[in-house]
Amino acid sequence: MTGGVDTGGGEGRMKYVVGNVEVFIVSQRVQYYGPEGKLITESLKDYTKSKVKKDFASLDDFLKTWTSAERKAALIAELEQHGILLDALAEEVGKDFDPFDLVCHVAFDQPPLTRKERAEQVKKRNYFAKYGVQARKVLNALLDKYADTGVENIEDIKILTLDPFKSMGSAPELISAFGGKPAYLQAIKELELQLYA
Repeated sequence: MTGGVDTGGGEGRMKYVVGNVEVFIVSQRVQYYGPEGKLITESLKDYTKSKVKKDFASLDDFLKTWTSAERKAALIAELEQHGILLDALAEEVGKDFDPFDLVCHVAFDQPPLTRKERAEQVKKRNYFAKYGVQARKVLNALLDKYADTGVENIEDIKILTLDPFKSMGSAPELISAFGGKPAYLQAIKELELQLYA
């Protein structure tokens, strides 16, 4: 899926291409030409709900897929390729929600939690107690990054080369605080399970 501002069709309209179909966002409504060439207009939420339900028959199906996804970033990219306009949806529903909550809220009528609320819930559970001091600092900083920018960034190991991590030590030092790269990657998976519990 690609997106950008439509250059010739009206002020403030966002244009996306889903498959080979141009989709325009106009005042929280979606317009596109159906297979018969007829212009279809529906709310962004209804459009999203129908797109999600094509891939996931129920909330349980979506939750199983989300939980089992090796990388959430890859699943988010797949959702976008299937026509789910996450950026436009975030504009309408709220930019503080991550794709998981946007989909659960719009497609399955679940109350959404902000990234910050999810991060705070994990901190309250005392989940980090099993880790050493250095690893706990890294996990807390990862939770803060998640609250600010989303799950896609914490999955990338390169985040350890950025602030505030680089002030905690080098990436290899931070990874060794977990007992090596496999243990660090496992800690990230467990962190994601805690975030979406």
